Amino acid sequence: MGEKLNWLLTQAMPGSLVLQPWLKAHGISYSLAQKYVQSGWLKKLSAGVYYRRGASEAVKPSWVDAVQAAQTQLSLPVYVAGLSSLRYQGLSHYLALEKEQIWLGVGNKQVLPKWFREFAQQEWHFCSHQKLDSLTEKDVKTITIEGESLKVSGPELAAYEVLHSMGQAISFEHAAELFQGLVHLSPKKVQSLLERSRAVQTNRVFLFLSHYYQHPWAKYLDESSIFLGSGKRQVVEQGRYNERYQITIPLAFHAKD
Repeated sequence: MGEKLNWLLTQAMPGSLVLQPWLKAHGISYSLAQKYVQSGWLKKLSAGVYYRRGASEAVKPSWVDAVQAAQTQLSLPVYVAGLSSLRYQGLSHYLALEKEQIWLGVGNKQVLPKWFREFAQQEWHFCSHQKLDSLTEKDVKTITIEGESLKVSGPELAAYEVLHSMGQAISFEHAAELFQGLVHLSPKKVQSLLERSRAVQTNRVFLFLSHYYQHPWAKYLDESSIFLGSGKRQVVEQGRYNERYQITIPLAFHAKD
């Protein structure tokens, strides 16, 4: 067995995605990769995209492999976000569907490769950060998902991403139920995050729910440093008006508030 092939087999487990730029960076040319395909070591998915074949044809790459390849082989600013991040950190108790939607955070103006966007017809939900000035290393963390180390949004950023996606990928009620369980958020991280956010509605709903559920970390927040804009915001239709944050909320939440 050649040295380069031996290296490949030690670096990529059966089912793992293998990308040509990564192979080239480690001395494996395109022509050599094609020889590995012909010999049955690699399976070609599309131009420059392969996966390590296993003993069974059933061993194929999952969305976890796609995200890990994007993170480690291409060094792209993509990570598991929002609802998916909360779920894999044990902070969401909703059962996954047969083919779950995976939430991802992507750096502003970052264009993802076509193979990734169309990977295995996976349904992705991309969280927008256009109104978030910047992300810091404290906003993300690394956890193990299906045996692989992946970068994910920390609970504070994940909560923000969930609320920012209300009305698009999640309902107010679902988002609020998730928020109810977030009793151990870091007030310093929440403060830093909301101070960097220019998303008026998201900031207001975040603060509203933090007080609605009487989370202990909420009392340490300095709202005077958080951008809340001006004017009313209609978060839900046919809701009741919350005077403090100037947002409409579902009737059930108005009663307790």
